[in-house]
Amino acid sequence: MTENQQKLYQCQMQSCGYIYNPEKGCKKGGIARGVCFENLPETYKCPLCKAGKKMFKAL
Repeated sequence: MTENQQKLYQCQMQSCGYIYNPEKGCKKGGIARGVCFENLPETYKCPLCKAGKKMFKAL
């Protein structure tokens, strides 16, 4: 992985699996493209299941 590539993070809640892709951002969460997961606010919630940021793991 190069410096310019950012990690994808996946929601670990059972029956969810949403993947946060920094290249796309999160329209439902009001997150612009290019924001890496580490820079998301601690209040960030999964747009599908509403799980907190702590429920995501790097892929």
